[in-house]
Amino acid sequence: MTDVDDPVLRAIFDRRVTRSMSDQPVDADSLSLLLRAARSAPSAGNRRLQPVVPVTDPATLRLLRSVSPGMIARPTAALVVCIDVARAEEYGFAPDAPGLLIDVGTAMATVLLAAYAVGVGAVPVSSFSRVAVGRVLGLPDTTVPRIIVCLGHPTATQPTPMAGPAVRGHAHDVTSPRRTTPELRDLHEGVHDD
Repeated sequence: MTDVDDPVLRAIFDRRVTRSMSDQPVDADSLSLLLRAARSAPSAGNRRLQPVVPVTDPATLRLLRSVSPGMIARPTAALVVCIDVARAEEYGFAPDAPGLLIDVGTAMATVLLAAYAVGVGAVPVSSFSRVAVGRVLGLPDTTVPRIIVCLGHPTATQPTPMAGPAVRGHAHDVTSPRRTTPELRDLHEGVHDD
């Protein structure tokens, strides 16, 4: 836990992904709130080109899991954030325009924070067959799934997080000359904060 008083910052710092979920369902009110949060996320030009599909049917969730190698958790609900490529093209976006993916990420991050706020565990999954997920959900060909946010109640024990480089002090942290490689420190020489 952090020592920050602001509840939004506390959620940002304390939120963790939930890779092990109980079989307790996510209640309808919480799911509705999380769906509303996803749909309220900032969107480029407020165009809302990212439809969000809620999933609670256990059989559908099992099918999603079978075509999603990255889905370690066994969620009792999920929100699938998609891109409506037909509407995107109407606005002049290519189907792979970076802005569309940024909006998907913004919706996902908003859901993760909202889930933390209502006491629901969440984990994003990006490793899945887009075609298969689209078919499982009965989506039109112009609605492309981009990320699945698995939702459920955390079990008492969670798997150990995968090891990786520490964020602070990592060689790619360019926020301070003291936290960079020698090459990047050379770039800071002669720069003054006058």
